[in-house]
Amino acid sequence: MENAFPYTETPDQLQAIEDTKRDMERGRPMDRLIVGDVGYGKTEVALRAAFKAVQDGKQVAIVVPTTVLAQQHYETFAERLATFPVNVEMLSRFRSPPEQRAVAEGIGTGEVDIVVGTHRVLQKDVQFRDLGLVVIDEEHRFGVKHKERLKQMRTEVDVLSMTATPIPRTLHMALSGVRDISVIETPPENRQPIETHVVERSDDVLREAIVREIDRGGQVYYVHNRVQGIEQEAHRLRELVPTARYIVAHGQMDDRKLERVMVEFADAEHDVLVCTTIIESGLDIPNVNTIVINRAGTLGLAQLYQLRGRVGRSAEKAYAYLLYTKEQHLTEQARKRLQAVFEASELGAGFKIAMHDLEIRGAGNILGAEQHGHVAAVGFELYTQLLEEAVNEQRGAPRAAALPEITIDLALSTAIPDDYVPSRQRKLELYRRIAGLALLDDLAGLREELRDRYGPPPEPVRNLLYGVEIKLRAAKAGATEVRARGPELRVVMGRDIQPDERARVLRSFPRAQAGQRQIRLSVLDVKADWRDALTGLLDRLAA
Repeated sequence: MENAFPYTETPDQLQAIEDTKRDMERGRPMDRLIVGDVGYGKTEVALRAAFKAVQDGKQVAIVVPTTVLAQQHYETFAERLATFPVNVEMLSRFRSPPEQRAVAEGIGTGEVDIVVGTHRVLQKDVQFRDLGLVVIDEEHRFGVKHKERLKQMRTEVDVLSMTATPIPRTLHMALSGVRDISVIETPPENRQPIETHVVERSDDVLREAIVREIDRGGQVYYVHNRVQGIEQEAHRLRELVPTARYIVAHGQMDDRKLERVMVEFADAEHDVLVCTTIIESGLDIPNVNTIVINRAGTLGLAQLYQLRGRVGRSAEKAYAYLLYTKEQHLTEQARKRLQAVFEASELGAGFKIAMHDLEIRGAGNILGAEQHGHVAAVGFELYTQLLEEAVNEQRGAPRAAALPEITIDLALSTAIPDDYVPSRQRKLELYRRIAGLALLDDLAGLREELRDRYGPPPEPVRNLLYGVEIKLRAAKAGATEVRARGPELRVVMGRDIQPDERARVLRSFPRAQAGQRQIRLSVLDVKADWRDALTGLLDRLAA
């Protein structure tokens, strides 16, 4: 079955497949999140996992958010597994009630090995004989309740979730170790980045976008996310470019009609599909390489990213237009969202988008139903730390020795400037690594790495690293406070200063004032640079 895969697997894809297989062979149920951009081969990971489960006599449920995507996955699975004794069925609105009943019966008797469906699969009348694996595609589209229902179907069930842009709650759970995560970052061969434009809506922009795509033999998605007024929008476009063939699709249409529209458009019988966000999930029509999103500021970050991912699924150059109008007042969050999508135009940026979402919306509630929110009660940093400790405790991992609380006040400007590390994600990573340093050797290693990757650090970065060095040296010496304000250096200890320590300090700094628990030193009395003097002072106390 694996040899029949028509493409060459990317290294990340192979790793994700390996991780999934290993998880399935373990004694405990799998809960793995596969993060990979649209078209990066997540479906193949699910297909191999499903095949493995069926070979072991288990049933598989593949749950997707829309009927259109269910149809597409059903066709993919049925085609790939046609030569094997595997019975694949679909359960969605596209099937008549008698057909749905027949499929539900087959699931109950065990005749159906793999069922692809919408949340219809989660309803009470669908009882599996021996469910072994649940695959949740486009996980960010399901509510927390739906996900919990999936878990209740059987406590022993393996769960494989797939998404291009995990919601903040999911991503946070993965980053903090509550869930396992595999990231597929390598783009398929010949894939090009999507050229993204955030522009004010105008007839000229629309005309140019549609005509250019049709002239090169392609098709266009035009997303207008309101069912009321969608026909008028299509009429307006017809007047702009009368030579194009238009068709309308939205979720309130009759099921059979919607299915027919999608099939006709996939067969290139129409040039422009005027639709709602119904196309957001997993739709795969390689001939469509321009998408126009009207009133883009009203859509969520993951939605915008998913919609843009509907184009650029072939070797052709793809274009995405995010439109806004002058009258439409963009909120601060909407502006940040559009900016994030515009910036994340390189291949494999889905994970980056999710990191932005985590920043913009907050992490969400792990034990409750909110998928985003600010952990206001304790602050994000402390919350993450508490969570990490709890997870490690459950895993039986040894607790890391935390540094004592030390106040460092050196009156220096500290930052990582944009012109030194341009990538926002790398910068966040670096701040996190710097905050987590616990040994002077690790600090020296990081200094070396920064020099090697980005060149000599500018002054604000040197100050930042110097502050961390002082904190580590202070911890070693047993100090609780280090201040360098104006002409005075002051070190406050968390214990009494011993006579031999006092003698050591006064030998090196004769003019220092040493009390029972603190030492003061005037910068004017120091021959060397005050930074070296402060380092030396802490070293004498730690000796």
